[in-house]
Amino acid sequence: MKITIYGAGAIGAHLGGMLAQTDVDVSLIARGPHLAAMQANGLTCRFQDGSEFNVRPRAVENPGELGPQDYVIVTLKAHQSPHVVEAMRPLLGPETAVVTAMNGVPWWYFHGLGGELEGRSLESVDPGRAQWDGLGPERAIGMVVHPATEIVEPGVMLHMEGDAYPIGEPSGEKTERISALSDALTAAGLRAPIRSKIRDDIWMKLWGNMCLNPVSALTGATLAGMGRDDGVRALLFEIAAEGRAVGEAVGARFRVTAERRLNAAFEVGEHKTSMLQDLERGRPMEIDALATAVSELGKAAGVATPQLDAVLALVKLRARTAGLYPP
Repeated sequence: MKITIYGAGAIGAHLGGMLAQTDVDVSLIARGPHLAAMQANGLTCRFQDGSEFNVRPRAVENPGELGPQDYVIVTLKAHQSPHVVEAMRPLLGPETAVVTAMNGVPWWYFHGLGGELEGRSLESVDPGRAQWDGLGPERAIGMVVHPATEIVEPGVMLHMEGDAYPIGEPSGEKTERISALSDALTAAGLRAPIRSKIRDDIWMKLWGNMCLNPVSALTGATLAGMGRDDGVRALLFEIAAEGRAVGEAVGARFRVTAERRLNAAFEVGEHKTSMLQDLERGRPMEIDALATAVSELGKAAGVATPQLDAVLALVKLRARTAGLYPP
């Protein structure tokens, strides 16, 4: 089995490092000092208990060096993925699956869902239908990322917690290709349950992100800090109610209440969301996949999202002012 990890940053390095301990033929696509370090010294995977291991999977910048793969697991930020469609082409054979291991609403959301919105693309996450037309939604497999990892220095990944990567076909079928992928990930020591409704898992993670990330970027507050402020808490619960209405309108089912979902986040403590971290570090902010797409889904389904839209307008201007969001 040939698997390429496209974008071997923190999560990609975790997946690639674990898979490289098995008999899977693993390749990592990366760039810069991180790539140079992996090419020179291999990839070191460290864990909170003090253990570590080093593996030497193939690491390249040019996908053209690799040839067709069985699976391409895309671990880029969602706003980066439309721009690599052309570069991915050498990796795609007739049966190659493209696994979206990214936060937010996936570009293939309306493939295999049925109903009047079947086949609709989302401009906020797939501008110009670059991925829909360039890759083809029939290649798509969904993956939800739960582990927390970090690149602590070039060529070194630190794993903090979590080993679950739920996967699912957009159609909900248990196909041969998804069973084989689950088996490969399980053999690598990861948990990869096959979900018949992968969109429900996507929404459970998205639900918190769409509320907490934009507000944290606007306020500079940690998760606990937002939870301590009565006015902000009230706003977050209003946004959560809008998100749930959108999700249910497009077929998702929520296993927990908004209180349980948001309170669990507040209890994490003085942690900064990824969007706030990106703002502080001068990195492009992942606004569209985490929030704009929810607003777009709402418009498609006829569900109003006034509180989310107001916060979106503010956080987009904040990001543009910092030069971290396209005009």
